[in-house]
Formats: sequence, C-alpha cells, structure tokens
Amino acid sequence: MSWLNKLPNSIRSAGGLEWTLWRKLPLILLVGTVLPLAAAVALHLLGDAQNAAEARWLQTMDYVVAGVVIFHWTAVFTIAIGCAVVMLMKGPGYVADDPLELSHSDKPRTTAQTDAP
Repeated sequence: MSWLNKLPNSIRSAGGLEWTLWRKLPLILLVGTVLPLAAAVALHLLGDAQNAAEARWLQTMDYVVAGVVIFHWTAVFTIAIGCAVVMLMKGPGYVADDPLELSHSDKPRTTAQTDAP
C-alpha cells in the first residue's frame, strides 16, 4: 500500500538553480573543508610550537579553523535543505490514499455554532 498517489494531470516544473547547486554541493563541501584544514597544517608546519606565545596563538587558530569548518558544514547543510524543499515543491502533486472527509466541504455552514454545551 503506497502512502501517496500522484494527482492526475499534475506536472513537474522545470528545474532551475536548485539542481545546479545540488550537484555542486559535494565539491563545495570538500573545498570548504580542505582549505581551512590545509591552512591550519601550514601554520603548524611553519610555526614554532616551542615558544609559549606562538603555541597559544596556534591553539587559537585551531579553534578558529574548527569554527570555520563547522560553520561551513552548517551553511552547506542549510542550502541542501533549501534545494530539497524547492525540488519537492516543483515535483508532481500527490494525494493521500485515504483523504479526510470534511463534513462541511460540500455544504458550508451558514450559521455560527458554538462549542459550549
């Protein structure tokens, strides 16, 4: 038993920027992760960890790099959610197998009824 059935005569809208962006997201994620990590490795290779002030600065840069990478991942994930929502909305229409019958859908109420007994 399927949950949803396609509506008859429903059409898909043409894809747009969301598909272009969706296909580039893995590359964007990879580049945005590798570049800050490469910069952190370069700082550690070029820096002097024996000096206390420099070691503290390197540790601070490690925290900054971790924050930049996590922020980038969050931004890419948010963009992916947006792309998925747009793709779903542009897709064909669906209806449930067991639609809820409304008592007043064909005959709207003309008088106001209260819930109080």
